Amino acid sequence: MYNKTKIAMFLGLLFLCVGIAIENYLLKKELANSIEDYEDIHEEIEEIKQILTFEERSVSTETSYHSWENSKELAKNFTIESDGQFPKEWGLFLSEKAKERSVDPYILFELIRVETGGTFNPDTVGPKTRYGRAYGLTQFMENTGPWIANMADLPYEKELLYNPYYAIELAVIYLDFLYERYGDWDHALTAYHRGMYGLEQFKNSRGHAKSWYSEEIQQKAKELKWLL
Repeated sequence: MYNKTKIAMFLGLLFLCVGIAIENYLLKKELANSIEDYEDIHEEIEEIKQILTFEERSVSTETSYHSWENSKELAKNFTIESDGQFPKEWGLFLSEKAKERSVDPYILFELIRVETGGTFNPDTVGPKTRYGRAYGLTQFMENTGPWIANMADLPYEKELLYNPYYAIELAVIYLDFLYERYGDWDHALTAYHRGMYGLEQFKNSRGHAKSWYSEEIQQKAKELKWLL
């Protein structure tokens, strides 16, 4: 009787162990399948990421290509419009710098035309005023140039105002600053021409910011866009 009891207990434990072993086997198999599924999914995700990265890179390259081609075309047109007085290299620089700050390149080109009296001469010196003279393509005065250069993290020397690339970059920075401050080209251009204090005086006397300077530049820029 005692031996039968021991045998029964042994068989019971044996069946229990077998049951546990089978359950562990099934769990491991399920886990292995899950890992395999995960690896398959992970591989699919990586493939999708590679495709998306390639497409993003392709779009970026295409956008940059078209952007550069547009800048080249604009530069060529500025050279033609100026009868060769505004070299293509200046036009490329103007277009790219204007793009960086979302400044209208036609506005800047026409501003340079007006400021230099249509000569596009980088050595232009403005008439003497009580505030001094203005210099270069974009006609900065010595009381304005330094703080704009500082704002743009650029060096400043009076001689640099005669450098066409330096003058163009200063003008882009200043126009961007003025447009952000006032929100329209009438205010921004009149402030560029008269100074910010001069703009307020003009508005107090006229009741608006629309000066001959802002109107002429905007009108010519509009006509140039239409022609080109």
